[in-house]
Formats: sequence, C-alpha cells, structure tokens
Amino acid sequence: MIIEMRTYKIKPGLRTEFLEIFESKSLPEHKKIGMKILGPYLSVEDDNTFFFMRAFPDLASRDPMKAQFYEGKLWKEELEQKLMPMIDKYDVVVVEAKDGLGAWR
Repeated sequence: MIIEMRTYKIKPGLRTEFLEIFESKSLPEHKKIGMKILGPYLSVEDDNTFFFMRAFPDLASRDPMKAQFYEGKLWKEELEQKLMPMIDKYDVVVVEAKDGLGAWR
C-alpha cells in the first residue's frame, strides 16, 4: 500500500470551514474512487494545521486515481475554487507500508 502523509496549513481562521467542505464533499469522492483516508487529525499546537493520510493499493494506481479525482467534475467545478484559496501551504510525503497494510488492517 502506498500512503501519502499530507500536512495542510490553512489560512488563519479557516480550518473549520475547510474541514467541513473536505469531510462533506472531498472525502466521499476519494472513497468512491477507491482511495482510503485516515484522518483528518487536528494539530493541538497550531489552530491552522491538520493532517491526514491518503492510501492507494500500489504505486501504479496512485497517479490514475489522483487524476480521476483532480480531473473530475467535483474538483474542477467546485472544490478547487473553494479549497485552494484557503490553503497557506501543504506538504506531502509518500511512503510505502512495510507490510503492505500499515494502519488499515
């Protein structure tokens, strides 16, 4: 299993709004495509930061599944315009679960 460990720093005061949209719109679409999500986790040290992990069956499926999301109608016509302006910065680290399953056992 390939996992993206994602860290988002949201513009001040917008984390709650961002997460409401993320959880109600983005997460269901990710799951529909077949991506697994663990989180989001809220930083207790920074009110503008949260983390989540997004998992793919293997490296070969990662790019096509991401393309299905980011080239899809929901992202292009709604979420991109709403969410991207709220983000101060984000970081992604891609790892492979040692046993192929990681936290999704």
